[in-house]
Amino acid sequence: MAEVRAELVANVWKVVVAEGDTVEEGDTLVILESMKMEIPVVAEDAGVVSALKVSEGDVIQEGDLIAVID
Repeated sequence: MAEVRAELVANVWKVVVAEGDTVEEGDTLVILESMKMEIPVVAEDAGVVSALKVSEGDVIQEGDLIAVID
């Protein structure tokens, strides 16, 4: 199990995956927006997205859980 956490305060601009999706290492999970820059959040491991904890438009803080990959 791998937890994907936010590395900065940002808005969730786009959610690319859904719970149950299979992802490979390096696949984009969500795209964050901070200071007019788009920041992709990628999977560090291959697996299945078992939990997606953000929605488009959410404001997240550093350390917030974005997704869980099993």
